[in-house]
Amino acid sequence: MKVAFFDAKPYDIEAFEKYSDGDSIKIKFYETKLGEDTAELAKGCDVVCVFVNDTVNAAVIDVLHELGVKAIALRCAGYNNVDVKHAFKKIHVFHVPAYSPYAVAEHTAALLLTSIRRIHKAYNRTKEFNFSLNGLTGFDLHGKTVGVVGTGKIGRIFTDICKGFGMNVLAYDKFPAEGSNLSYVPLETIFKESDIISFHCPLTKETTHMLNSETIKMLKKGVIILNTSRGALIDAEALLDGIKSRKIGAACLDVYEEESDIFFEDFSGHILDDDVLARLISMPNVIVTSHQAFLTKEALENIAETTISNINAFFADGTCENELCYRCGNVEHCKKLRDKKCF
Repeated sequence: MKVAFFDAKPYDIEAFEKYSDGDSIKIKFYETKLGEDTAELAKGCDVVCVFVNDTVNAAVIDVLHELGVKAIALRCAGYNNVDVKHAFKKIHVFHVPAYSPYAVAEHTAALLLTSIRRIHKAYNRTKEFNFSLNGLTGFDLHGKTVGVVGTGKIGRIFTDICKGFGMNVLAYDKFPAEGSNLSYVPLETIFKESDIISFHCPLTKETTHMLNSETIKMLKKGVIILNTSRGALIDAEALLDGIKSRKIGAACLDVYEEESDIFFEDFSGHILDDDVLARLISMPNVIVTSHQAFLTKEALENIAETTISNINAFFADGTCENELCYRCGNVEHCKKLRDKKCF
C-alpha cells in the first residue's frame, strides 16, 4: 500500500517512519498541505493521510477519486475539514477518535494556570533578573465555577482535573455522558454562571460561533475563556471585542478560526497578515499556543499506531471500526446503525 502523507512535520515523520518499511506500507512524506493545487501528488497512491489544516473538500475528493485513491486517513479526531458527505460512495474516510485525551485536557489546565497565576509574565521578568511581584496577583481556582462545553473523553478528563482543584463543575452536551455524575445544565446557564468556560466539542454547523457577540453579553464580567478544541467555535472578532470591553477577563487559545495558513509554520521574520490574531496575541490577558495540545510522545505514538491500524484493517477486509460514513447521516456513530461495510 502506498500512502501520500501531507503536511508532514518532523515529529510526524519520526512517529510514522517505523511503519514505512517499503514492503507492506510505503509512506511518501510531503511538507505541503493537501488542497486543490496539491492533490495530484497522491497519484499512484492508495491512501492519503491528512491532518487538521489539510483541505479535503468536494473538489479535492473528486481529484483523489479520479486518481484511484481508496481511502483518506485522518491522523486526528476532528473531521470538519473533510466533506464526508461528498466522499460517500467515492472514498472511505477514517479518523483517530482517541489518541490521548489526557494530553489535550492537561494542556487546557496548563493554559488556565499559566493565565491566572501570570506564570508567563513571571518567567519573562526573572529572565531579566526582575523579581518584582507587582501585577502578578492571581486568584484561587478552589471554589470557582467552571463551565465545560462538550463532555466527550477530553471534556470529562478536564472536569476531573477541575474537581481536583475543588472547583464547581457545570456541564453542557447535546448528548450527555451516561454515568458521568456531571451536573448538566442548559448552555445559557453555562454562559451566565461560569467563572471559567472551556470548550471541548466538535465543530459542526450547530456549534460554529457558539461564543459570539450575543452570547458574550450573557457572560459574567471577567470570565476566562479556554478553547483547545476547534477555533471556529468562537467568533474571533467578537472575542476580541469582549476582551477590549473588559467583559472577558482572559482568553487561552490553542486553536484559532483562521489558523490553517498560520499555525504550524514559522512567521517570526514576517509581518502577520491576520489583524485579528495579531491583536489577540498583543493583549496582555491572552495566551495563544499553536494547536499543540495534542503534542505529547504518547499521543503521537497512539496517532501513528491507530492510523496504520485503520489502513491495515480496511485493506484486509474492507472494514474499519473508525470509519466516518454518511450512509445514515450520523457520521461518527454510523457503524452502530449499518452493516460492517459502508459502501
